[in-house]
Amino acid sequence: MHEQIGTTAGAIWQALDASGKLSLRGLKEHVEAKSTMFEWAIGWLAREDKIVTTHHQRSYRVRLNDGQARSAGT
Repeated sequence: MHEQIGTTAGAIWQALDASGKLSLRGLKEHVEAKSTMFEWAIGWLAREDKIVTTHHQRSYRVRLNDGQARSAGT
């Protein structure tokens, strides 16, 4: 179970690193993860302070925390 959550969290991280900021819905579609696994992975990344979520209209946007993106240091 932990391995699946980690794999999904890695896919989320890679999607955000490549795309910047995405809606939760768009991110879920991009990662193609089941709802429960996606939610656990998002929670894990949030708990580890790897992502930032912001309210935008009637949904939320997600991005990597400053310093997390590979391109941030270059």
